Amino acid sequence: MFARTIPPSVFARRRRTLMERMGPGSVAVLPAAPSAPRNRDIHYPYRQDSDFYYLTGFPEPEAIAVLAPGGEQEFLLFCRERDPQMEIWHGRRAGPRGAVERYGADNAHPIAQLDQLLPPLLENRERVFYAIGYNPDFDRRVMDWINRVRGQARTGVRAPVTFIALEHLLHAMRLYKEPEEIAVMRESARIACEAHRRAMRACRPGMMEYQIEAEIFHTFLGNGAGWSYPAIVGGGDNSCILHYIENNAELRDGDLLLIDAGAEVDGYASDITRTFPVNGRFSGEQRAIYQLVLAAQQAAIDQVRPGRRFNEPHDAAVRVLTEGLVALGLLHGEVDELIKTEQHKGFYMHRTGHWLGMDVHDVGDYKTGDDWRTFEPGMVTTIEPGLYIPANSKRMEESWARLGVQLETDVDERWWRIGIRIEDDVLVTADEPEVLTEAAPKEIDDIEAWMREGG
Repeated sequence: MFARTIPPSVFARRRRTLMERMGPGSVAVLPAAPSAPRNRDIHYPYRQDSDFYYLTGFPEPEAIAVLAPGGEQEFLLFCRERDPQMEIWHGRRAGPRGAVERYGADNAHPIAQLDQLLPPLLENRERVFYAIGYNPDFDRRVMDWINRVRGQARTGVRAPVTFIALEHLLHAMRLYKEPEEIAVMRESARIACEAHRRAMRACRPGMMEYQIEAEIFHTFLGNGAGWSYPAIVGGGDNSCILHYIENNAELRDGDLLLIDAGAEVDGYASDITRTFPVNGRFSGEQRAIYQLVLAAQQAAIDQVRPGRRFNEPHDAAVRVLTEGLVALGLLHGEVDELIKTEQHKGFYMHRTGHWLGMDVHDVGDYKTGDDWRTFEPGMVTTIEPGLYIPANSKRMEESWARLGVQLETDVDERWWRIGIRIEDDVLVTADEPEVLTEAAPKEIDDIEAWMREGG
């Protein structure tokens, strides 16, 4: 959701920074996200493009932002006009006047005038910064405007000759969170933690996965938040499906429930996964696997420090998981060789984290050249190791074969139906890593006590 908790001065500061990096003789063009139809006469709830919102704070569709450093009017918005009749049906619009007064545009024009007024803004500019290839229809419009400027060459008007991917500069900015962004992400994390605690308290054998999902969304909406991605609520064997979203099965006594759900506040995401027993008590096998995943997560979080590289949390988690799988008899062999041949992928097939921000899988390069990026203060990453052991051994063998893994042992049935992931959002600081989502219980004793008190 976009509640405008970030003040206009922050958006203005971002625009100034970007235009300084673009340099004189440049122009940037950013389209708003299009409205997406769901079915006849109905559209999905609108969510603004993250890059567009990051620079403008403007939440409406059918809008174009233009940044033209060095001119008298450096920030222009094209947007829908006020329309009392349409606003009765679909809600209020800012209009060009509101775009100036409320969103800091130096000038604003009706979107209907875009084809008339945009080409002159490209005249005598050397470089165009634009995210090419994401919106083919808009790509064609941009090229049409460029060609119209080229057509004036005999009058002495120069057209831009260089096109630069806007994300090259913009996403490098978004990777480092400002204090105002961190404050919003803390609030998003707080709400998501509350939702996970509520889900733990509500869970009982015989409930449906979607009933737990409803408890989560109740908390989000009750706090004025939205969801940052479709919630994963998977019990038993469904906990072993990484992106399970059907959420329509019954929760069985003795099974685990894996919930991967995050809130969105003012466009900023949280991303939390917790796994807990449906009946409130871990079995011996569940406890063993859970403690192993938790130890791997703790080892990975400890690597989220300035100067460490992005791959180091993953490497730390893989080592702990591999050592633990050998100790439990689920893998056989020498640990270093098992890691080298990636035998852990039979049970742990994904990476340990990703950038987090306005997008739940946020922007920012993971490597600079051939080297993994170094952590620096202001970056936010998830840390989310897991282990997954589905019930059907044939299905496991087929999955392993696709991953190039050949395990030397059958998996005893006592380990089946155990899927565990533990995920937290971690801020890189100048010192210790800050876990933004620590309020969601994850120690076994804390989980069992919390669920028991809810009964």
